[in-house]
Amino acid sequence: MQNLLYTLLPFLRWFPLTQEKLRADLIAGITVALILVPQSMAYAQLAGLPVVYGLYASFVPVIIASLWGSSSQLHTGPVAMLSLMSAAALIPFATPGSPGFIELSIMLALMVGILRLALGVFKLGAIVNLLSSPVIVGFTNAAALIIGLSQLSKIIGVPFPRTESYLADLWRVIEQIPQTHIVTLLFAVGAWILITVLKRVSGRLPGVLIVVVLTTIISALVGFEHKMSVNVSQIYESETADMLDRYNQTEQRIGTLITQVADLRRHAEELEQRDQAYDFEKAASLLAAAAISENELQTLKKENTRLRIEIHSIRFTSAIDTNGQTLLFNGDGLPDGYQSEEKTWRFAGIQNDQIVVSAGGSVVGTIPQGLPSLQVPTIQWDLVLALLPAAMVMALIGFMEATSISKAIASSTGERVDTSKELVGQGLANIAGSFFGSFTVSGSFSRSAVAAKTGARTGLFAIISAAAVVMVLLFFTPYLYHLPQAVLAVIVMIAVFGLIRIKPLVQAWKVDRVGAIIGIVTFFATLIMAPSIANGILLGIALTVIHYLIRTMKPRAEIVSFKPDGTLGGIRAHNLSPICKKFVPVRFDGSLTFANVAYFEDIILEAQREYPEAKAIVMIGSGINEMDASGEEKIRELNQRLSELGVTLMFSGLKYQVMKLFILSGLVDEIGRDRFFRDKRTALDTLIKQFDCTSP
Repeated sequence: MQNLLYTLLPFLRWFPLTQEKLRADLIAGITVALILVPQSMAYAQLAGLPVVYGLYASFVPVIIASLWGSSSQLHTGPVAMLSLMSAAALIPFATPGSPGFIELSIMLALMVGILRLALGVFKLGAIVNLLSSPVIVGFTNAAALIIGLSQLSKIIGVPFPRTESYLADLWRVIEQIPQTHIVTLLFAVGAWILITVLKRVSGRLPGVLIVVVLTTIISALVGFEHKMSVNVSQIYESETADMLDRYNQTEQRIGTLITQVADLRRHAEELEQRDQAYDFEKAASLLAAAAISENELQTLKKENTRLRIEIHSIRFTSAIDTNGQTLLFNGDGLPDGYQSEEKTWRFAGIQNDQIVVSAGGSVVGTIPQGLPSLQVPTIQWDLVLALLPAAMVMALIGFMEATSISKAIASSTGERVDTSKELVGQGLANIAGSFFGSFTVSGSFSRSAVAAKTGARTGLFAIISAAAVVMVLLFFTPYLYHLPQAVLAVIVMIAVFGLIRIKPLVQAWKVDRVGAIIGIVTFFATLIMAPSIANGILLGIALTVIHYLIRTMKPRAEIVSFKPDGTLGGIRAHNLSPICKKFVPVRFDGSLTFANVAYFEDIILEAQREYPEAKAIVMIGSGINEMDASGEEKIRELNQRLSELGVTLMFSGLKYQVMKLFILSGLVDEIGRDRFFRDKRTALDTLIKQFDCTSP
């Protein structure tokens, strides 16, 4: 009964809560909260969401994961990898930051949560073994580069276009380097230097929080953000005004097309489910219309990407006439009757048909105050199947992150980590979080490491960190308005660049060259396929499975002989002479199953052809772990075929479970009990003596 209670309510293991535990968890919780608040806002933007959703994701999910997880030091919440994967999965279906995009982000969190919960309940955590170490390293390195370099545009203050090709988008950012906003760059470089210095001075200092507070104060004092809104009629050059108007109209059309494509596909799916010929024809027509709209959508996105960059390169000068009317112009001459201002303005966006221009940099802006309300996630059933592959990859990647972090910490604390319970905890966290506006969350390496380092004793520390987030949401969001976006970008960069590891691939190259090549292929595939980075790891998994199947279908098999030291080795590998021409010893290091029985047959027959004088072939079977019906049938066929050729098939060193199947199937009696030997040495000595060969 007690075991059942601890299984259903794993947080009971925290009790009794001594004063020492409470003090340790309080210190750890406050310390982690100082990192959690700025990180969560940065990762929300990485996920294509307003920063407040990062705070929402640091509230309920953190509490649920700590209560139902198995690790006392694991801290759950927004993480860089899943934030990027969430954005990449949803960009084809909605515009980042839009209400539709927010709904899909929450729905995706629910899907990931359900998948993780199912894996945990049915104890299917072993499925993560499909992710080999080189594949994980290759994917993580590529994802870290993608995440980090995606922040470059915020650091230099230029737009980052979002198209179907991440590398093309990154190149467009690099081309805009001459347009760098110097003050924005100074904030970013200053933040990076200060975080690095504070970390070296003392690991206990909340460097990230100190930088956030300091840069926010400086930003507010110097008026870092300086924006104003104007009408198109206030743009002096008609050509520029037309370009801005065209950009605005295209943006509106893109939003309409995204909704239209989703509606057409949803309606088509509903008709297909009716299973009637007429409805199938109508559904096909709707899907064709959706394809046409999708093609137009992609064309318009590319056009507006080009326009956005072209408009951003324009530097406007403001002038005021005698009536106080502001005019923006980008020519050399000042219109008559206008007095020029010293400020230079750049295009910042369009809101409610008003052109927003900025003379400064980008800041976080207004963050809604208050806690998220309980709301059932909106499910767009037509997109569930489309998002399922990404959700599955995110569930596995998140699980892998959480368990690897938990095990790493457990190695020093001695705590036992139950991967199935961890999956349940992570699944419940995402499910519960989706009802409170959270996007996909997982275990955080940086925050968990800080928790362990500061002495967290129970999951109570995570609840304390969540309570700090609640305080921020209730009382402090107005003070974060002037936080520079460039500082959040630096926080993301520092976090993800630390994930890049080269040494494991170098080591893999020494041990398993094919595996290392698969890891390298995964790395480049993830880069090339970005922003759909889930496809990169899916390719890595596919290659790993294929490699495993090939190895399973063709295990190591060789004709052996005695080496100078008396041990056995492959004749070809060690350039050895045969023991005797009258018999052939063959070593087979694989199970006799349907996957490799054809290869087993080829090896036996090849040995018979290479040594036509041989009267016996002895199979050294210590490496055979199992046998199925296909293996049993193949041995029966080979024994009969070799018998017709006057060759005896023998076995040595078969393991108990394999020998048991030989006996039950009748193979022992059919082949002959005297043809089975306890070990290879007994078999070879017997045959050497039988055929009067010279023993080494």
